[in-house]
Amino acid sequence: MTDINASRILIIATNGFEQSELEVPRDKLREAGATVDVASPDGNEIRGWKGKDWADTVPVDRKIADARVEDYDALVIPGGQINPDLLRVDEDAMAQVKTFLASGKVVAAVCHGPWLLVEADAVRGREVTSYKSIRTDVINAGGKWVDREVVADGGIVTSRQPADLDAFVAKIIEEIREGRHEQRKVA
Repeated sequence: MTDINASRILIIATNGFEQSELEVPRDKLREAGATVDVASPDGNEIRGWKGKDWADTVPVDRKIADARVEDYDALVIPGGQINPDLLRVDEDAMAQVKTFLASGKVVAAVCHGPWLLVEADAVRGREVTSYKSIRTDVINAGGKWVDREVVADGGIVTSRQPADLDAFVAKIIEEIREGRHEQRKVA
């Protein structure tokens, strides 16, 4: 059992993340007392996406490859279309996702973020939600897709869209308090 005040959370993202899907979890988890680090592929600041255009930049604490899973209690993957599409073909990002999954630590993905879980073969047999446009991808990867604001299955937390962020963050906090889950087999 980990108190949120003693927890460390890693958010991985690159240019094109949905602005609110990074900033809201980062800020709300920090407000709850967690230490939250943002990592990008090159360790440089990243720029978000909002509506139909580029949005604000976000400072980054480290490179994804330099983050050590043992230093964190949870991993958060924001969505947007661009961000997860780029990260799911990034070797360092996928290595982090797979290591977090294998560790039994909390892994949370929102919107298109579950694409990384699909790539890691982590949705097979699990109840999962996502943005509706990747529903078929989740189902084809063996996931049991459901249309709910937040779903948790074995420490994997998923949500559909920015409107679900309050429930998403609350579930992340709840799952961190529960502690480690069973180790998960990943591809």
